[in-house]
This record gives sequence, structure tokens and C-alpha cells, in this order.
Amino acid sequence: MKYKFLSLSVFVLLSFTTKAQQLSKNIWESNKLPVPESVLYSSTDNKLYVSLIDGAGNVKDGKGGVAILNTDGSVSNEKWVEGLDAPKGLARYKNTLFVADITALVSIDITTGKIINKLEIENAVFLNDVTVDNKGVVYVSDTRTNKIHRIKNGQAELYLENVNGANGLKWINKNLYVLANTELLIIDKNKNRTVIAQGFEKSGDGLEQLKNGDYIVTCWAGLIYYVKANGEINKLQDVQGQMNTADLGYNPKENILYIPTFNHNSVIAYQLLMD
Repeated sequence: MKYKFLSLSVFVLLSFTTKAQQLSKNIWESNKLPVPESVLYSSTDNKLYVSLIDGAGNVKDGKGGVAILNTDGSVSNEKWVEGLDAPKGLARYKNTLFVADITALVSIDITTGKIINKLEIENAVFLNDVTVDNKGVVYVSDTRTNKIHRIKNGQAELYLENVNGANGLKWINKNLYVLANTELLIIDKNKNRTVIAQGFEKSGDGLEQLKNGDYIVTCWAGLIYYVKANGEINKLQDVQGQMNTADLGYNPKENILYIPTFNHNSVIAYQLLMD
């Protein structure tokens, strides 16, 4: 009897924990966006910046750009920035938007929407995500070369190598967080690596930290995970084979996730429901 009771208790506990965080039904879906890869929510102007590849993700064809959506899903400016190649990760520092664009880090003046710089990264192959620290130092991942580059005072340098499948980046509390294949890593100031969470079904893509210190991780293949600060992972959504779930945006005030669906050509907003 004790064994059966324990098993039932564990079952109830697991059922509770797996249902503690859920996604709502779609709040809205903004369609006809040509291959959206990344969404950045900006609290400064309450807008969503969306990178649009509009073609192949590794081809320099000049078809890519950045759109702006309102937080209700309506399009504010579908062609805010044009002439990029295959733009992916986005990060903002003051009035500058940084964009990873295959082999270059592009800087855009947010006030005017004008490209102010294209910094080619030496030996880059597939720049993917971008983050900025509180001093304006930029970090950009190169998934194909397993490297992370750092741009400081306008100069690029190799910051870290042998980061297998380096993709999603986020600067949090003086540390660099990295999605590397099926692991979430933290890189401290001395470049020491610690695995926070592991066991994602596919390679991680987007990363956001929540107000309570937990995380949301997306995998491009169509997976969204809730990751607790202690490393416990919970699958929130699995739409593999239906659409992609690329580099998400997050509105902490309203607890809303913005998911770019890549080949499904849309951005979908979900409410994150917390028990």
C-alpha cells in the first residue's frame, strides 16, 4: 500500500508540475510576413521588431529586411528596413538596433530607420543571434562555426569558440546565456561554462528570461519549453511538422510571447499562463 500511495503521489506531483505553466490559445496571428526569424519586443516604444529573411537563410540576395508590428498584431511598417540579406537575431541598445545578417552585424538607427553600419565579421559563416550588455558591447553567435564573436568599440573579435551549435544569446546579470544545441549554458566573466538545462528534443533557437527568473526556450523545429531556474524543463508546445518556432520575443509586463513561425510566414502571440 505504501508503494502504491507513493506512486500515486508522484503521479499527482508530476501532473501538477507539467500543467503549472501553459500557453493560451492564439491571442492573434499576423500573417503574410516573408519568413520571419526573430521578434524583439521593445518596451521603449511598445513595438515589435521582426526580422524577415524573405528567401533562403544563407543567401546574400538583398531581399531581407525588418518590419515593425504593433502589439495587437497589426502591421505598423512592413518595409521599415530593406536591402538586408537573411537577417536573423535582433538586439537593441538605446536607439540602435543590431541585426545578425549572415556574415555581418548590421546597425540601424531606430529613430530614422536608416542603416548606419555593416560590420563584416572575419571568417563568419552563419551569424544567428545577437545580444547586448549594459555597456553596449555586442555578442553574436555563428552557428555553423560554433563561435561567439564580441563587438566592442566598433571592433569585432573572437570571444568564444567550440560552442557546439551556438545560437540563442541573452545577456543577463553580467553573464552570457547561450543555447548550444540541446543545452542552455551560462558563460561567466572568466568564460567558464556551466550547463543550466539540457535535454531539449531539438537544437535551441530563442531564449528569454521571465520575471521570476525562469526561462522560455524555443527550438526552430517547432518546440517551446518552459525552463525553471533549477534546470527542470517542461514542454509547452510541440508543433513539429506544422510550423516552426524561431527566435521569440517577450513582453514581461503582460507575460506575452511572440513566436515567429519562419516558413509559416507569420508571428503568433500567446499568453503565458502561470499557476
